[in-house]
Amino acid sequence: MLTDLATIDSLFYLAAAVAVIASLKVVTGSNTVHALLYLVVSLLAVAVCFYLMGAPFAAGLEVIVYAGAILVLFVFAVLMFGLGKDETINAPKSKSVANMFGAMLLAFALLLELTVIINNAQIQQTLQANVVSSKAVGIMLYGPYLLAVEIASFLLLAGLLAGYHYAKPDVQGSQL
Repeated sequence: MLTDLATIDSLFYLAAAVAVIASLKVVTGSNTVHALLYLVVSLLAVAVCFYLMGAPFAAGLEVIVYAGAILVLFVFAVLMFGLGKDETINAPKSKSVANMFGAMLLAFALLLELTVIINNAQIQQTLQANVVSSKAVGIMLYGPYLLAVEIASFLLLAGLLAGYHYAKPDVQGSQL
């Protein structure tokens, strides 16, 4: 039993390290598309961390909502606003695969980690003891944390309105 917990802890720290490294590459990267690739890896690593903490519902939401839907919006924004045009002018002219090698290496580490987690029955049995149901999450979100959920929704609405305001074409002599 102690070795199972040590294995889960080491897998958790590996996923956390992948998340930190990928997040640093998102922030320090000079290419928007490469930063988005690292963001996908970072979000998947956080989902693995959630799963190892006994929260498969949160891990599933992380993959579906953030790594799926939100990231697709980011890719559409990059394509729609033409952010890549400025980068192609100022970017170095190397066309090697080495730029994406880091993201592929981190994603491969996560794939190996998930393979170990799925194939090890003892780890699965240890993780099943900590599962929180989606009903319990819903009761907590719309019970004692209702005010926090509503404040977060208003912040998201304010961000949406600000994004619309700044993306709207500027027409001379028009009223807002």
